[in-house]
Amino acid sequence: MTSQRSDGESGALVEEILDLDGVDQLGLFGPGDANLHFLEKKFGGTLIARGDRMTIRGPAKGVPMVREVLEDLVERIRGGQMVDSVSLCYLWEIRAGKWEPDSRIFQADDPLLFASGSRQAVRVKTKGQQAYVKAVHDHDVVFSIGPAGTGKTFLAVVMAMDYLKRQLVDRIVLVRPAVEAGEQLGFLPGDLQEKINPYMRPLFDALSDISGSAKIARFMSSGVIEASPLAYMRGRTLNNAFVILDEAQNTTLGQMKMFLTRLGVQSKAVVTGDVTQVDLPDKRLSGLALVRNILRDTEGVAFVELDGRDVVRHPLVRRIVEAFDAAGVAEDGK
Repeated sequence: MTSQRSDGESGALVEEILDLDGVDQLGLFGPGDANLHFLEKKFGGTLIARGDRMTIRGPAKGVPMVREVLEDLVERIRGGQMVDSVSLCYLWEIRAGKWEPDSRIFQADDPLLFASGSRQAVRVKTKGQQAYVKAVHDHDVVFSIGPAGTGKTFLAVVMAMDYLKRQLVDRIVLVRPAVEAGEQLGFLPGDLQEKINPYMRPLFDALSDISGSAKIARFMSSGVIEASPLAYMRGRTLNNAFVILDEAQNTTLGQMKMFLTRLGVQSKAVVTGDVTQVDLPDKRLSGLALVRNILRDTEGVAFVELDGRDVVRHPLVRRIVEAFDAAGVAEDGK
């Protein structure tokens, strides 16, 4: 990509011309030119594309930043990656100096995690997620702790499916404590599976998003994928399995110990949770919060702390998390 720059008198607008030859402009500009509109709003200038050339015109301080963001986006598009609003927001805020360089989104040569059928390739999007994936590869028990939207559950499911696909494990076991988030739903109808389905829905959604609901249904009917409430784990030994304990902030310390001691040979456990969203009754202490001090120095166990920089949902989610953190308010209002 080449650029030209012309400066007028002091206070005048700055203009740069970028070469877009060979670039997928639809992917770069976004649906309805949404990416261009986002950048124009951020730097207070205009972006005009004509053929294989783009004119960036605006304040002297903002134009170089926009050029750098566009160059980063082009690099990712040429690497076969999709550009979404989360990636664009991260790139802009990094260039604006809000985040440190090591919190940038993934680079073009970062490893592929999973791809199945028509599903887009899944890659890490932040340095925190990169550390999370590495920890899972290097340790048998990994705790991923962080706020909503950081990809804790989704990446755990992605890695579990990847291990299953490569025959590193024989099955996937999904576990969740049956704790309601501040609402009493009463007794649920149906058999055990029907009763626990509402609690397991986030895990099922992640699985379906990766491999499709029909394939997941076949895996579940054959026992390759199993969903179980935490209470039913006592007395079991899980061999050759990738085990995910989700919403672990809603476990007691005794339950956490019980779960961790279920691990058998050739198995791996990933424990995810957000210690700011504890729904345990009677103000009981979260096993996830307590286990950090107990197991932090244990060989084979890793703790990965994610934060607002790792939020990969709608950009507004990260700002909401930051606002709550600044106010020192948990989800229960305390």
